[in-house]
Amino acid sequence: MDDFFDDNDDERIDDLLMPGDEDTPEGQLYEHYRFVADKGQTLLRVDKFLVDRIMGITRNRVQLAADAGYVVVNGKPVKSNYRVKPLDVVTVMMDRPRREIEIIPEEIPLDIVYEDDDLLVVNKPAGLVVHPGHGNYTGTLVNALAYYLRDDPYYDPSDPRLGLVHRIDKDTSGLLVVAKRPEAKSNLGLQFFHKTTKRHYQALVWGVIREDEGRIEGNIGRDPRDRMRMTVFPEGDQGKTAVTHYRVLERLGYVTLVECRLETGRTHQIRVHMRHIGHTLFNDERYGGHEILKGTTFTKYRQFVQNCFAICPRQALHAKTLGFVHPSTGKEMFFDSEIPSDMRQLIDRWRVYANTKELE
Repeated sequence: MDDFFDDNDDERIDDLLMPGDEDTPEGQLYEHYRFVADKGQTLLRVDKFLVDRIMGITRNRVQLAADAGYVVVNGKPVKSNYRVKPLDVVTVMMDRPRREIEIIPEEIPLDIVYEDDDLLVVNKPAGLVVHPGHGNYTGTLVNALAYYLRDDPYYDPSDPRLGLVHRIDKDTSGLLVVAKRPEAKSNLGLQFFHKTTKRHYQALVWGVIREDEGRIEGNIGRDPRDRMRMTVFPEGDQGKTAVTHYRVLERLGYVTLVECRLETGRTHQIRVHMRHIGHTLFNDERYGGHEILKGTTFTKYRQFVQNCFAICPRQALHAKTLGFVHPSTGKEMFFDSEIPSDMRQLIDRWRVYANTKELE
């Protein structure tokens, strides 16, 4: 988590390597670093090649970048074990343009559910972007943390070794862990990377899921037909491995309340995987869940669903629980958050509907 060239560039890479599924407004990649191997270049792994050329970066971070598809050779993403050859063009691509981002402290209310000298756990509301980026340079969770921790002499919001350890989408609510010390972020980052954290989400999805539980596995990558969306690719080299486990909590007529457990942390993972099996998240506009996908053609039913959309005007997804090992004490930490009022009202409406209407 060291800086190279300048702190903001490193923070950008650090941010992009965090596990999570933050929305990316644009669907293209931007070149940040470019190296051309000379004519006498001997075969050398690309991770070693980049470590030798980017001051302060670690080999592990290059490997994470390669796993995320951000290391490109001659125009194609490569794995970290790719061997660089003479005249290869090696680039590091990012999903936002290069930009100096000044973290401005802003007095934005935060729901802090736990805090100590090493870390804090935040319950993020829907609608709050977690990190400054293209189109969202202020008003983010990072700006709020800069203000909240303004009197902490050890916390520098521009230091990539501190801050958010993982991310969730703007319109997803729920729990996030924030590191206040470099050692804490390094430790927690490894826990996410090795999939030892415990994360459970609750979602309301379209349709009746017949099985009580299931496992969804499918590579997730940028949809070539719509760069604003992610999609599941058939088996092969496209996309990144993703696994989601789900369990039915309640069947409510034409929708189902499910609990999802992430085994990986790809962009929009739950949203994409549930759509892939025919159960798009309720009111997920990006993936078509803002349309009436199941039910009757009766006017009263259509009006009922429109009222539900108004009650919860975002994808019905909440990061409910978060578990990890404390980086200093080694103690198992586990946090649970209440379903926010918009989702709770939405679920209650469907529960009443399912109990009072004769469903097909």
